[in-house]
Formats: sequence, C-alpha cells, structure tokens
Amino acid sequence: MKRILLLITLLTSFTVFAQKECEYTVMETEEGKQLKSTKEYLLYEKTFAGTSQFLFFSLTNSEGVPILNFQQLSKSKDFPKMYCLDKASRIYLQLMNGKIITLIYALDEQCSGLIYDETEKNNIRILTGSFLFTKGSFEELEQSPITFMRVKYASETVDYPIRKEIENSSNGQKYNPESFFIDYLKCIK
Repeated sequence: MKRILLLITLLTSFTVFAQKECEYTVMETEEGKQLKSTKEYLLYEKTFAGTSQFLFFSLTNSEGVPILNFQQLSKSKDFPKMYCLDKASRIYLQLMNGKIITLIYALDEQCSGLIYDETEKNNIRILTGSFLFTKGSFEELEQSPITFMRVKYASETVDYPIRKEIENSSNGQKYNPESFFIDYLKCIK
C-alpha cells in the first residue's frame, strides 16, 4: 500500500513539473482594458530555396471569449506570396484521436503586409488574424494532440503537417507544436 501511495505521489509530482508555465504578453485596448495573451508559439516552420515560412499561435481571453491569434510570417529575397483572410476563412485542426476541430475567422478581410528588412535584404510578409473556437472544441483540444492543420485563406486552402517537435532555425529554441493546446489552453481559462 505504501508503494502504491509513493508511486502516485511521484507520478503526480512529475505531472506538475511537466506542465508548461503560462507566460503572458499584456496589451492595452482603446477602452483602457488590459488583454493578456500567451506568448507567440511556433507551430510550423518551412525553409526551402531561400524562402522561409513560419506560423505562430497565441491565445487570448477577451471578456470570457477564448481567441486563437494566428500569425503567418514569410520571408524571402524575392517577393513572398500574399495571403488574405476573410469571413469564410477557417482553421481546421485534425487531432490524434481522429476528430477535426474548426476555428472561425473573427475579423474583416485582411491581407498580409509587405515590409523590407534592410539588414538581411529580405522581403517579409506578415498576416495576422483572430479565430474563434466552436462549441465543444475547447475540451477536445485539451485532450488530444494536433497532427495536421488546414488553413482556408480567402483564395486558397493550404495544408500544414504538424510535427511533434520543431527546433527553430533562427534561435535554436525547441517547440512542441502538436501539444500546444494541451499545454496552453489552461492559461486562458
């Protein structure tokens, strides 16, 4: 009996230490309210033939409404492809348990902006958007890892395989994209 109790205590302590810490970025709104968002988290990275593409997620709770913040960053010596989001845009997440979760775009039409990085001589496109969770999706995302993501942009649909681990090519930091929601949804409850 003592061994079982000791085993349960050890497993509980490992679980507590294995959970991710909630780190926030605080933003001031025009109404003087503060919004806390989780830090941006790398979900996808692809570098090929001098062009890089990155997808970042963060989470916000805006007056009780959970929001997924989406950011796509593309950089290249040429001009990276422009993507747009509109009212019909969606993010589809396939989970390891086989279920598919749909997130709905929440803002007006928006296209990626173009800026030039003088230091590295790169053209950079940045697209940001906010997506809403559908009923029941929150609970599913807390329980099962993501295996695949499909983003329906305004003019096309793009598939993104989700890996268990990514080591960022620019800073060497490791990310675990498939468990993003399992690790961080608790931060906006």
